[in-house]
Amino acid sequence: MFTDTHCHIYQEYYEDISLIINNASSLGVNRFINNGCDYKSNLEVLDLINKYPNMYGAIGIHPENVDTYTQSDLNHLEANLTNPKVIAIGEIGLDYHYTKDNKDAQIKLFETQLSLAEKYHLPVIVHNRDATLDTIETLKKYKVTGVIHSFSGSLETAQIYLKMGFYLGINGVITFKNANLKDIIKNLPLNKLLLETDSPYLTPEPYRGTQNNPEHIIDIANFVANLFNITLEELSKITNENITHLFDI
Repeated sequence: MFTDTHCHIYQEYYEDISLIINNASSLGVNRFINNGCDYKSNLEVLDLINKYPNMYGAIGIHPENVDTYTQSDLNHLEANLTNPKVIAIGEIGLDYHYTKDNKDAQIKLFETQLSLAEKYHLPVIVHNRDATLDTIETLKKYKVTGVIHSFSGSLETAQIYLKMGFYLGINGVITFKNANLKDIIKNLPLNKLLLETDSPYLTPEPYRGTQNNPEHIIDIANFVANLFNITLEELSKITNENITHLFDI
């Protein structure tokens, strides 16, 4: 059995969420960590984790929303961190891909949420896009652990994160024909890796071009198991132990 440790299962993307969950469950994906990214999606995540016993939540404010979030959004976030099914603060982090003009504001928002993670003893789910150095330097300021979502960096960067106590989230990118991520990941310890889809994004091969969903964890798991020359059962055991070590799930 596998867990999709990072997905965005919202009505905005999926007309029938129960069907998505049931289809994935029938293939061996038995748990889902649904990630919010702003006030609206956090509300929906909180509603869905109450509705589905096998769904857990991460709530947070994504760096892409740095120019529109309010203090009220942060207050709402903090007010829900004691929910027993909220197991992380995420998706949070830094993203300089489209602009660095709001860099200082992004770092401030990131630090605010890292402080909450420290206060409530919760792991963080970290988004980093074209901001690796600032992400590492910001994380070093806080006593937090968590997962670097959608890791696609260098071996050196991976080793820095691992030394800091973080896990690496591996998704469909590892299957892309033009990606060298597999050459990096196979040199890392399996006990520091988590499997995720980032649904509805980053659909793995051979399904690229279609909407992603949590059942594709199985395709990612098959790819990783072949990469390490182990069985799916062995990979399931290792990744489930990793999840247990990181999350209160």
